[in-house]
Amino acid sequence: MAEYGFGNPEIIEEEVDILIIGGGMAACGAAFEIGKWNKAAGANLKIKLVDKAAMSRSGAVAQGLSAINTYIGENDPADYVRYVRNDLMGIIREDLVYDVGRHVDDSVHNFEDWVLPVWKAKGDEDKPLRQGGKPVRSGKWQIMINGESYKWIVAEAAKKAIGMENVQERVFIVRLINDKNDPTRVAAAAGFSVRDHKLYLYKFKCCLLVCGGAVNVFRPRSIGEGVGRAWYPVWNAGSTYSMAAEAGAEMTMMENRFVPARFKDGYGPVGAWFLLFKAQVMNGFGEDYNKLRGDTIKDEKRFGKYGQGVPGTCLRNHIMLEEMIAGRGPIMMDTPGAMAKLAEKMTPKEVKHLEAEAWEDFLDMTISQCGIWAGENIEPDKSPSEIMPTEPYLLGSHSGCAGIWVSGPTDLPGVPKEWSWGYRSMTTVKGLFTSGDGVGASGHKFSSGSFAEGRIAAKAMVKFAIDNKDWKPALERSTKDLVEEIYRPVRTFLEHKDYTTAIDINPHYITPKMLQYRLQKLMDEYVAGVGTFYRTNGKLLEMAEKKLEMLKEDSLKMRAKDLHELMRAWENYHRIIAAEAHMKHIQFRTETRYPGFYYRMDYNFIDDENWKCFTNSTYDRHTGKWALKKVPYVQVIK
Repeated sequence: MAEYGFGNPEIIEEEVDILIIGGGMAACGAAFEIGKWNKAAGANLKIKLVDKAAMSRSGAVAQGLSAINTYIGENDPADYVRYVRNDLMGIIREDLVYDVGRHVDDSVHNFEDWVLPVWKAKGDEDKPLRQGGKPVRSGKWQIMINGESYKWIVAEAAKKAIGMENVQERVFIVRLINDKNDPTRVAAAAGFSVRDHKLYLYKFKCCLLVCGGAVNVFRPRSIGEGVGRAWYPVWNAGSTYSMAAEAGAEMTMMENRFVPARFKDGYGPVGAWFLLFKAQVMNGFGEDYNKLRGDTIKDEKRFGKYGQGVPGTCLRNHIMLEEMIAGRGPIMMDTPGAMAKLAEKMTPKEVKHLEAEAWEDFLDMTISQCGIWAGENIEPDKSPSEIMPTEPYLLGSHSGCAGIWVSGPTDLPGVPKEWSWGYRSMTTVKGLFTSGDGVGASGHKFSSGSFAEGRIAAKAMVKFAIDNKDWKPALERSTKDLVEEIYRPVRTFLEHKDYTTAIDINPHYITPKMLQYRLQKLMDEYVAGVGTFYRTNGKLLEMAEKKLEMLKEDSLKMRAKDLHELMRAWENYHRIIAAEAHMKHIQFRTETRYPGFYYRMDYNFIDDENWKCFTNSTYDRHTGKWALKKVPYVQVIK
């Protein structure tokens, strides 16, 4: 044990009123907001935030961002709902989306108050958004920023609001514990330090679970020396979905995934080039494939009415994929053409400034793209760049809507009563709240909407904690049991490490890295990854089901030779449950609701008659079984 620095971990137990699990934008929103409601109620609640990383650079915005993609401004929140509904193929919780739309702008105004540089229209350069300043829009809902330090700025405000004495960084929460006397509510969370041999157990009245989406569930396009490069943050391990599901929370729309088209290999975003610079895409023969194939999505038998107006993101992907499958790739973005067209009405000085902004767009948020261009001698103002759909990601805040079924607002007309059960943002498990990527059926929140959702949840959690002030948590699992489970990969390693002279090859354990490769290969080949051009069918999903069961068994044999591997092992546990939820939902929904993101080739059409509904599931962690059901979709905004 001493050789590897392991011993029995120090156990630190703490009781709080409210626990925030995560450190991304939603967590920061909650941390910023929660003190205000705590003070207003005179409740003196004890609040703690626990982050696997460090708040200043954790979450999806960690590397920076060059645009805020949800800012309503002069627009109507009802139009925002229509936009989200169209992009997500007609099925969203419109009450949740509208609630974000009517609240999000105040958060963006705060960001600017905290000195986040927001691009302004000519004449309004010194006029804040809060006072009517007009931003530079790259689209109807998007505004441009200089955002390399976006997360740093927001995290600083959050830490100042909650107090650093109430923030615990570098602790990875891996298990929620239900209450012994009431299994329908959560009572505690357990995890470990990724820096020291310490195990943490937090008891609480309620918690906010906001650990982001799921990345590296599927085999990525970047392999070998590129491993670790992804579009969404690699540390998002599906922890939000897995921990909620294992606690008994009802999940929704977990069949949904996002497959963004990005600059190949560097995963650089294309939004600014499309929206701000008006760049066009073309096939390998220099043809505008949208003109060649754009009418194919108007086939109502296959795509319903979703290809008639502005096509959603998945349908735009579909057109690109059809061109690639037809052997007419590579798909190229005409970056020099876009720059040349813009330069026609600019002075040489303005052109230079525009070129600098084009580079800064990536230096702000995806520096790897600049590395790819530099390494391949590509100057985007002189040479077109290849774009490619990425591997799938599970998320609920971008152009995706996977996640957890949550209680919505109560003041909107036409919303079913069963969509709200007392506390906004609470899941079907008492005391378990979520925001951001955790909220299902409510995409297109992006960074600002996730922050706003965290603020909304904060208010509700304070009310819940006050309403339950006399309730005392009683854990259904002992501390000893939790230590044994959480440190099991460590025990496995220490028990069997001397069986072989090759530390990574052992009949009694598997390394986390190898297990992750197995999961990614399985999901790629059977559950519609890049290797099959995102295609699957019922028989392939049956195979995936069997293989995931075996993988769950194998996961109990993962080893951890250090704390880093212990973290990787637990990320894998979480990914497997998230992957299984995703597979089960695709299996249940016998249609292709998101062509371009995935295809059920045995039901390769949109079936509004039978499947214009939410698909919800619950997981029984004692039996390992999933139960799925349809929930009626209700249109709230006409």
